Amino acid sequence: MASSLRAASYRIPVSASAAALPRTFSSRHSAPVWSPFRYSKARVLNPRVWIGVRNGAEAELVGRGLGARRGASGVAAPGVARCGAGDVAVGRGRSTSCGGASFGGLGVAAGRGRVSTAAMAENLKDLRLDDGAAADKGKSIDDEAPGSSGRKKLEELNWDHSFVRELPGDERIGGPTRQVLHACYSKVTPSVLVKNPELVAWSKHVADILDLDSKEFERPDFSSFFTGASQLKGGLSYAQCYGGHQFGVWAGQLGDGRAITLGEMLNSKGERWELQLKGAGKTPYSRTADGLAVLRSSVREFLCSEAMYHLGVPTTRALSLVTTGEWVLRDMFYDGNVKMEPGAVVCRVAPSFIRFGSFQIHAARDKADLPIVKQLADYTIHHHYPEFENLPFERQGSDGSSETQKGDNNAPQIDVSKNKYSAWFTEIAERTAFMIAKWQAVGFTHGVMNTDNMSILGLTIDYGPFGFLDAFDPKYTPNTTDLPGRRYGFANQPDIGLWNVMQLANTLYTAELITADEAQFGLGRYADKFMSLYQQHMSSKIGLKSYNKDLLSKLLSNMAFDKVDYTNFFRSLGNVKATPATSDDDLIAPLKNALLDLSKERKKVWLDWLHQYVELVVAEGVSEAERKAEMDSVNPRYVLRNYMLQSAIDLAEQGDYSEVENLLKLMERPYDDQPGMEKYARLPPAWAYRPGVCMLSCSS
Repeated sequence: MASSLRAASYRIPVSASAAALPRTFSSRHSAPVWSPFRYSKARVLNPRVWIGVRNGAEAELVGRGLGARRGASGVAAPGVARCGAGDVAVGRGRSTSCGGASFGGLGVAAGRGRVSTAAMAENLKDLRLDDGAAADKGKSIDDEAPGSSGRKKLEELNWDHSFVRELPGDERIGGPTRQVLHACYSKVTPSVLVKNPELVAWSKHVADILDLDSKEFERPDFSSFFTGASQLKGGLSYAQCYGGHQFGVWAGQLGDGRAITLGEMLNSKGERWELQLKGAGKTPYSRTADGLAVLRSSVREFLCSEAMYHLGVPTTRALSLVTTGEWVLRDMFYDGNVKMEPGAVVCRVAPSFIRFGSFQIHAARDKADLPIVKQLADYTIHHHYPEFENLPFERQGSDGSSETQKGDNNAPQIDVSKNKYSAWFTEIAERTAFMIAKWQAVGFTHGVMNTDNMSILGLTIDYGPFGFLDAFDPKYTPNTTDLPGRRYGFANQPDIGLWNVMQLANTLYTAELITADEAQFGLGRYADKFMSLYQQHMSSKIGLKSYNKDLLSKLLSNMAFDKVDYTNFFRSLGNVKATPATSDDDLIAPLKNALLDLSKERKKVWLDWLHQYVELVVAEGVSEAERKAEMDSVNPRYVLRNYMLQSAIDLAEQGDYSEVENLLKLMERPYDDQPGMEKYARLPPAWAYRPGVCMLSCSS
């Protein structure tokens, strides 16, 4: 206990520029794009960066972010609150305190490096998850048909267990729940009880990535292997040790409490993939839980992992979903109403499941564990960020080996090529921003953005009580546990991403891998990357080449006021005939499936917005066909709504897996109109808003 609280005492010192933050509010106001409310703003540090203040303040980051169009204006995002000079905390529309057991805060100062990281981060735009992230716009990198023959058998997988081989492990194998010190993992054997396990579904696309022959899924022993009841030849199973902040509070050791890695393998392209079973039994990190998973949550994780990939969002993947044939006791809402549910196991796949918390736990413990932070960083760079491995290690800043130049407002000018850990951290920050910008574009709310649920590779990880927006509500959270403060609500996700990246920065600072100036530079790059990509995504969603803050702010304010369906509106907007000659009735007609029961006054508001929109479309000179094609390519026709998942779960619990297969097939082409699938694009039925469907707990 004492060692875990050590985290509270480690804070990155405030730089001179951060200490000089002005404490007065600007008199300017702006309607943010996130919600219909208005917030105050305070200018901070760099003239390109704004950071919000208490009481729901917005943070607006203005200027030329990575990849932003020249002259683009900023986007407002509510909720980042200053708590004294140099400290940053995440607000939720109310006063936010900065205390408790955390790694502390640091002032967000965005600098500009003499060596840009643009070349590194631009690769993300074309990155496929076959190479470590999701395919842009959901296109598969392989032209060949998934599940093709000529692949490997399970016994022929090319295992290479680098994590276990190169990092310190627990001296004890298996054993009871306990604090695991000085180790990155514990070897453990899956212990889930199975009785006639049954394969529910599998992903042909992931099978192709792993070079698995589709006939392997027909084997009678496949389900036994992928529940963990039988061991794969050549595998080496373990559970990872990590800590994390849960709902903003340092929680100490967490770890893989019900996820057990089967091992790492290399495919025919030399790509490294980790196979992990979720729900395979207890580990030393299970705490008071049973290490199991139920079919309800497993269907959700399996389908959403694949849906997010095809939506173009960086994500972990899912190979298979298997029932155990046993029952698991669960209290779904933590209200004392327990019931037995069918058990299941998902096989998750990713280049690595290393998290922010994998580093945090070692910085939070005794100084003897600090070298593990560097050891794990070196491992991660070698295997997953090799472009930085041969850079020197020369820290920059007032607490480093070389001084930094100062730019506007005394912000640090960082040359990331001088310190591989600084370059690596900056890339993590930008990948995280890339991921969250994609979330916002498709209307995805994660629900549990704890630091132990943040991938070091910038992948969406751990699908629990997630949800896609139905009626647009900036405060929407799908997690009943999050209801009191809505910390992880849709509009707060960019701010939480920044807060989480800041905790990683504190960890690397504590391990003396980066300086405060280098940390601040990386956080500034997160801000620039997110704002640039958000502007691009939202402009594309409305069919414009240039970002127009006023137009988008009005749109989202109107959508929130009238509770407009997020997915259906943007998809329908592409059908609007954006010409000056179009009558008002014809202009609004394509949106009637999204704009329901409008009063005369509200119809006029929407028509006013449409007239402004048409004027901008005409000015850009884009043809109607080109605009619609571009909008349809970024606005999905289908998303994996919670009510659709619940329908599949209800049938699956009765032994009918047809709807799981239907949704898996549907979400392979979410941007295409699919004949016969129109029902999945309809507005949610009334029952979709009952507890357990639109909102869930973390219980699974």
